[in-house]
Order: sequence, then C-alpha cells, then structure tokens
Amino acid sequence: MDKLIYLDNAATTSLKPEVLKEMMPYLEENYANPSSIYGFAQKAKKAMEDARTAIAGLIGAKPKEIYFTSGGSEGDNWALQGAVQQLKDKGKHIITSKIEHHAILHTCEFLEKSGYEVTYLDVDENGFVTPEQVEAAIRPDTVLISIMFANNEIGTIEPIEKIGEIASKHGVLFHTDAVQAFGHIPVDVEKMHIDMLSASGHKFHGPKGVGFFYLRDSVKLGAFIHGGAQERSRRAGTHNVPGIVGMAAAAKLACGKMEENMAKQAELRDYTVDRILKEIPYARLNGDRKLRLPNNINICFRFIEGESMLIMLDQKGVCASSGSACTSGSLDPSHVLLAIGLPHEIAHGSLRLTMSEETTKEEMDYVVDSIKMIVERLRSMSPLYEDFVKKEASQS
Repeated sequence: MDKLIYLDNAATTSLKPEVLKEMMPYLEENYANPSSIYGFAQKAKKAMEDARTAIAGLIGAKPKEIYFTSGGSEGDNWALQGAVQQLKDKGKHIITSKIEHHAILHTCEFLEKSGYEVTYLDVDENGFVTPEQVEAAIRPDTVLISIMFANNEIGTIEPIEKIGEIASKHGVLFHTDAVQAFGHIPVDVEKMHIDMLSASGHKFHGPKGVGFFYLRDSVKLGAFIHGGAQERSRRAGTHNVPGIVGMAAAAKLACGKMEENMAKQAELRDYTVDRILKEIPYARLNGDRKLRLPNNINICFRFIEGESMLIMLDQKGVCASSGSACTSGSLDPSHVLLAIGLPHEIAHGSLRLTMSEETTKEEMDYVVDSIKMIVERLRSMSPLYEDFVKKEASQS
C-alpha cells in the first residue's frame, strides 16, 4: 500500500475541496469585517447569517440560538462556566461523567477550586451512563448536567434523549459535548431536550479553529468573551467568516449524506472488528458493539504498548492513535479505558482507528494484516507474553 492511510478522523478530518471552494471568496475578494455597516461588509454578514440558519436547521434549532466559537473546547467552557455563573444563587452542584473530554473534566476541576461540587458518574464496562444514575445524582442545588453525546475514544453513544428528559423534568440545565457526534449521527436539540451543545468544524471535514455553540433561547447566559458586541454581545471578537462559511458547507454535506455514510462505515467497522477479534488472540473491543459511532474502532491488545504499535503502523503508512489527540504524549493510560474497568497494563495497549467515508475495504484489510504482524513482533519481544504462554501451556 503506497499511499497514506489516514485512520485518525476522531482527531481531525481532511478539508473537503467543495468546502474550501465555498471559503475562498471570503479569504480573497469578500474579506470585509461583517460588523461594519457599509455595503461591502454586508456580503460577508449575509454569508455568516446564512451559515447560522443552515446549521440551526440541521439540529432543529432557531438561528438566534447558534453562536460561533473557536471550537468544541470553547463551547464546553462556555456551557460550564456560563451556567454556574448565571445560576450561582440556585446552587453549586454539577453532574458529569468520568469519561468526558478533558475540556469538560479540566473545567470541572477548575470550578471545584472555586467552591463548586461536581459529581463524576461512573460508567459501565461499555462506557454507558444510565439515566437512572443521572436522576439519582440530582440534588436541590444541581445547576447543570453535562454528558457527552458520543465518546471520542471508544465511540459509545450515550442515551442523550432520556437524560435530557430527566434534566427537563427536574428543571436542570442539560449540556452535551457533541463534538464527535454532530455530522456523523442524528442530533435534534428539541427532541432530545438539550439546552446547550458544543460542536467543532474540523471533526466533519470543515476547517479548524471554528465551531458552534447551541444555546436554547430560554437559557440566559451572560457574555463569555468580553469586548465587542459580536454574537449578540455574548462572544466578542471579529468573526472568522471563511471558517464559519466552511463549517456550514461541511455540515450540510455531512448531514446530507449521513444515512449513507453511517451504513457504509458501520459495515466496514464491523468487518474490521470481526477480523481483528478472530485473527488476533487476546484482543478486546472497547465500547459497545453496536451502540457506537459508525466509524469508531477501539481495541486493546494484551502484552503490547500502544505507542510502539503506533510507531510501527506509521512506518507502514497508517495514521492511527491510542486515544484522544488532546492527551497525546501523556504516559498515563486513557482515563476512559480506566473508567470502563480496564487495568493499566491492558489500557496501555489500546489502538483507536477512526474511518472516514473515503476509507475502503482494501485499506482496512491492509491495516488488519499490518496489525497482525506488528502484534506478533511486539509480543515476541515481551517477557510477559512469553511467561503467559508458558503458563497457559502448562495448564492445558
């Protein structure tokens, strides 16, 4: 396989040529600041508002409920910090899960230092938070529930609609980090009782550095970034018009082909998982077998260091990861894998493969064949594996 095989689409995706084409006029001739009042600027403003309307329609929201951000991390911070500030008179209790993205977890840790209390819900072996857990954790002083839509490492899709119903019933704000979900699986903020939602353009073949934040019109949060009057005085800063236009174009493309892409990727995902589990001993799929993102594969290989496997895959032209790109370089095992009950020595041997709509069966066959050779080679150098095999042989 001579070409590069990119299987780290959960970290970022390629920018589609059609998206770049939509962006170019606002990088070149229509470069005006949309906040200016002269006619030249109104082209940029109209393009931005058209993008807002398009994105709103894709999640069942109103255009005035969509705010443009720099990405998912900003949206997560806005949801948590904005909600607790606005509702500080009601209480200082937040509910989240142990497998959230660090944009949520680290913000919660920051808020704890300011006197807030956070309940970190456990998950089961597949990474699910149950609605019953959420309801049991609600207290009179609970101001916010934040549960991610789909996990960025193991792909598990949470029961968002049921959690949203519970939050609504108890009058508690509900935020979901939908960075991995939007553009890949259906999202409906009304049906799912979502009050706030974060998304990021580069996760669905849009540009980097731009995202959107859905804020239900009835939820009155204050300004998150102070300065100018942009984004209805809630998020100051000159608009990234090319990025906003590109994100909307990518969103329309992704949602327009969503059903087709979901079916194709899920079929290829299941084929690949079946091959790996059948042909490589002592391998374990992480996350639910079916209720997972259609393009996500996360597998642990016993007696293997994930980082060594990634380096060897890279030498074969395969781009993969062992977890979130935001924790790349950390020597600690994934907090998500530890939360689903894996011991450190197994969690260290994780491999995440995330496909795109362009990934082919031929590519995945090449990847599985490469993984088989790499695992065999690494295990042949492992004294732990040698001892394990001897022990197994003596007991048979």
